[in-house]
Amino acid sequence: MTSGRESDAPMPGGPESDAPVPGGPVAGGPAPGGAAPGGAAARREYALVLGTAAAGAVLVLLSVRQGWAQVVTAAPAPLPRSTVRVSGQDLVPVVGALAVASLAALAAAIATRGLARRLVGVFLAASGVLIAVLVSAGVGSADVLAAARGAVASQAGSAIAGGGAAGPGATPGATGGTPGVSGAAHVVMASFPWRPLAAVGGLAVLAAGILVTWRGPRWPAMSGRYSRAGGGKTQPVADASTLWESLSRGVDPTEQPGQPGRPLGS
Repeated sequence: MTSGRESDAPMPGGPESDAPVPGGPVAGGPAPGGAAPGGAAARREYALVLGTAAAGAVLVLLSVRQGWAQVVTAAPAPLPRSTVRVSGQDLVPVVGALAVASLAALAAAIATRGLARRLVGVFLAASGVLIAVLVSAGVGSADVLAAARGAVASQAGSAIAGGGAAGPGATPGATGGTPGVSGAAHVVMASFPWRPLAAVGGLAVLAAGILVTWRGPRWPAMSGRYSRAGGGKTQPVADASTLWESLSRGVDPTEQPGQPGRPLGS
């Protein structure tokens, strides 16, 4: 009569639950097909972050080129009143430059890796902060009037240099071809929220910069796609004496090690 402990013992030659199956997958090993775990997720994250930064920078560029306000100056009858369009670029010219620099930084993020990519992420984050702060700052009538005077002077200088009329953002008024901005002018702010959209674009660049700084070193680099398959090492170049000895024996010195020597001319 056998005891219960003996009956629980595995039969000779029978399958054991803890033994690995020959030819089966090894626990903790790479996934089938040789794909690295998390590689596809890292590439998706990489593309999503860079796309977010690019969209934010483009949104900022689009917003600052729109009219944020108008300066309307009345003129004595029968002359029409003059209207000067003031864009975000006229009010905060640094914002447009920061957006262009952010787009250039994306190319640097693609081409770099490691610490250099972290530094690019810090630059993106700083650019996003500056954009959001500058476009969110209060813009008063005095700021709009000063920007309008600068725009009028720039348009007048371009018209004199080119022999044409002022730019399309101005309507001829009392000063005869070139609109003027007098003390009687009043400011009309744009109804469309271009400034909030520019702030949203800056926040998108900020978020992307933080993620590039944090996660960037884990993402693939552009140079890694062009590495030699199989990780083979470059063969050392033979010195001049070895080359001359091979030529004197009639052996092709360009043959790889491990291959039979081939006589020259064969």
